[in-house]
Amino acid sequence: RLKNLPRRSQPRTAIEPGSVAIAAGQAGIYPIVRPGGWSLLGQTPLKIVDEAQGWFPISAGDKVLFERINNAEFERLNGERL
Repeated sequence: RLKNLPRRSQPRTAIEPGSVAIAAGQAGIYPIVRPGGWSLLGQTPLKIVDEAQGWFPISAGDKVLFERINNAEFERLNGERL
């Protein structure tokens, strides 16, 4: 059902870092606060970008597996690097 989900007609002005989103058959993770028009599915507690250190562990085309976690696991992992 989510495969053909279109972009939102009105983008949000600010999406929080770690937000997992989907649109037009693609998924993405917002690495920093930015505007966006994709539908939000959830959020990762992991830090996925460190611009100051040039650390970008995910590249375009990489396959990423998303797993559901509970609140305790989210808090335990919050801020850890991917």
